[in-house]
Amino acid sequence: MQIVQQICCPNCGSKAERHYISDSQITRTQCPTCDYLMITCTRTARVIEAYAPGIHAKM
Repeated sequence: MQIVQQICCPNCGSKAERHYISDSQITRTQCPTCDYLMITCTRTARVIEAYAPGIHAKM
C-alpha cells in the first residue's frame, strides 16, 4: 500500500510529494523542482538515501 501526501519541499519550498510505502517500510520525499530526494526507514527513521542540491553536508 502507498499513500502520497502533498507537502512543501524542505529544500526549496516548492510543491513536493511524500510517499509512504508500507510494503517496504520506507518514506520517500521528492521534489521535481530542485531534485530533492530523501528516503528513510519508516520503522527506525534512519536515512537510507539522500540528495539535496544546494545543501552542504557538515563532516
